[in-house]
Amino acid sequence: MPVALLKLPFWLKKHLFINKLFVDLSEQQIKDLQLKIKNVQHPKPEVSIVIPAWNEENNIFRTLSSLSFTNTQRKIEIVVINNNSTDKTQQVLDTLGVKSYFEPKQGITFARQLGLEKAKGKYHLCADSDTFYPPSWIDAMVKPLENDDNIVGVYGRYAFIPENSYERIFFWMYERMAGIIIRLRKSRREHINFLGFNMGFIAEIGLANGGFKVKEVRKFDNAIDSDYFVDESEDGRMAVNLMKTGKLKLISTPKARVFTSSRRLIAEGGIVKAFKFRFKLHTKRISEYLTGKKI
Repeated sequence: MPVALLKLPFWLKKHLFINKLFVDLSEQQIKDLQLKIKNVQHPKPEVSIVIPAWNEENNIFRTLSSLSFTNTQRKIEIVVINNNSTDKTQQVLDTLGVKSYFEPKQGITFARQLGLEKAKGKYHLCADSDTFYPPSWIDAMVKPLENDDNIVGVYGRYAFIPENSYERIFFWMYERMAGIIIRLRKSRREHINFLGFNMGFIAEIGLANGGFKVKEVRKFDNAIDSDYFVDESEDGRMAVNLMKTGKLKLISTPKARVFTSSRRLIAEGGIVKAFKFRFKLHTKRISEYLTGKKI
């Protein structure tokens, strides 16, 4: 097993701000972030990156840091939807000079829908406030939408940031299993692969086909086996809506692989419990993934 697979990539390290809350940042660090974010924003964007946030004052500045280091030549905007946060998320956004809108209706569906309605770009990329994006992410996600008229939505792979470095091997195993499941679902149940922290689509088609609206709104972490778990998701609904018009495409290049927090798996009891639960779940659903028919 290559050692590199068990380590976090070099590009990610500068954005971790290890053991620092937002209030711990130095004046120079804040100024650097403000400048980097300002330099990537454009008033007439081709690409919109939209991030929902609920009580993320100590996470979202890391995500914004990673996005500010994009190496794209495209005109972009970063838009954050503050979904009724009760902490200092809005203060962080204002301090860093990030365009934001307030959504008082609680639920990630409402936040993503408002972002879709407010964004100006032809291409709409969905990000999350606890996730890190590689420098080539924007171009890797947009090029297929730009080059093939049949493709209306794209989605990328992901990896987890462990709480402790020794746990990385367990997450690597989990990600390998996820990769197999993603490919099993591609032909018949591809909409399940469409995850809100690493996906994109043509904005006009997303809006015209129904957007992110669902019957039952889920909470932000939506931990499996919790009392508030909701099976229908706004990202899966968007995928189904997009496929009324065209095709989805998996972007498998490492340039589109994002690194996200492991807090959701921790909320489900840790990596081992989450792995066992999903292994049993996906084993039961293999027939559904291959045939498209629910048992």
